[in-house]
Amino acid sequence: MSKNAPREKSNKTSTPKTRTVRRFRDEQKKEGAYEYKDRGQQTVKLSNIVGSVNRYLDFDSKFRLKKDRPQERLQVIRAIMMRGKPLPPVDLYKIKDSYFVLDGNHRIAVAKERGFKEINARVVEFLPSRGTAENILYRDKTEFEDKTGLRQSIELTEPGQYRNLLRQITQHRKFLSDQAESDLPLKEAAEDWYKTIYRPLTAIVEKAGLLDSFPGRTASDLYAYISVHQWERDHSRSFGSKIDRSITRSMEEFRQNMKDTKEKDYPEMLREITVFVLINITAKKETQILERVFALEEVKEVHSVHGSIDVIAKLVLTRDLVSSDAEVISRYVQKNIRHIPGVLSTQTLIPGISKIKES
Repeated sequence: MSKNAPREKSNKTSTPKTRTVRRFRDEQKKEGAYEYKDRGQQTVKLSNIVGSVNRYLDFDSKFRLKKDRPQERLQVIRAIMMRGKPLPPVDLYKIKDSYFVLDGNHRIAVAKERGFKEINARVVEFLPSRGTAENILYRDKTEFEDKTGLRQSIELTEPGQYRNLLRQITQHRKFLSDQAESDLPLKEAAEDWYKTIYRPLTAIVEKAGLLDSFPGRTASDLYAYISVHQWERDHSRSFGSKIDRSITRSMEEFRQNMKDTKEKDYPEMLREITVFVLINITAKKETQILERVFALEEVKEVHSVHGSIDVIAKLVLTRDLVSSDAEVISRYVQKNIRHIPGVLSTQTLIPGISKIKES
């Protein structure tokens, strides 16, 4: 055959290999997950079952038995499920949020086929190594849940914060034990902490819309930040008179304050700002401008004065936890005062130390 002779075309067409479910050993090696804990029997979402320990080559990526594999077992399981007969729990290995089938692959396949959402399973969890920040955080969360029994959604994004929450629960346990004059189990104290301290403060954070200002963070993150600084590190701050009466400098005082408060009545996380606005105006507009300024809801006092300034107005504004005083004041003055016809210029003063005599 000459060098430039055309090649004979092959009649064979290449077919892509069918993807299979994930292999447990691959995931175990990737995560360094060799330490394990028996989690007992529980209900598992079928959508989280993504692989197999030994039969990963027999099922495609949607956990359907491949057509070239024996179908008899699948047909038997299908018939049993159609008759509504109970089947024993499957056995699963867990790595983080993914589950792998040790025993019960065909039951999983039929359950997914029939559109089931959950299945009963005996679970052994393999814990990932602490080799990455993500795994450190996962281990922190797992240890927190094991000790407290709290399986509710407490999602933190910074390593070390679960230990802060556990310290709060331990302190709360001591408080409750002293009150009851008996040693309260940690898990009971954790449940009370969740209902009477964590959830109320988290609800206040969510009501204030603070998460919009912290992309990538969770309500649990903001709870940890506010509570640790307010109750443990002596960095407490004022949020406004109403909320200060609720979020005091003591965690147990907060619990007592919120105990009989319905969620719809939780305070807004706002801080009051007192500001004086100095206004220069055009001649012969004084009366009209005073009336326009005084009509503003936030204006508490307005005075016409003699000197380099024509009008002084005292305002009380509110801001949320994340906005700065300067942002709120500038936005308010620009929107409500500077546009008034006859206003030439404004200056703002924020009091530092104030003393007020009661009338």
